Amino acid sequence: MNTKNLIAEAVSLPVEERALIVDSLLRSLNQPESEIDKKWAIVAKRRLAEMKAGAVKAVPGQEVFDKVWERFDK
Repeated sequence: MNTKNLIAEAVSLPVEERALIVDSLLRSLNQPESEIDKKWAIVAKRRLAEMKAGAVKAVPGQEVFDKVWERFDK
C-alpha cells in the first residue's frame, strides 16, 4: 500500500479512530520521555473519560477565550 492509499484509508475511518492514528503518529515523532508528559497523559485520559461518561460538560473554546479577555479588559 502506498502513502496516498494509506491516507485515503485512514480518512475513511470514524473520527475517534483517526484521532488515535494521529496521536500514535505524533507520539512516534516526539516520544514523551519526561515525568511531566506522563502525568499530563494521565490527566488527559481521565478528562476524556469524564467527558465520555457525561460527568463534565464541555465549554466551547470561544466562550473560554471571551471570559479570559473579559478578565484582562478590566
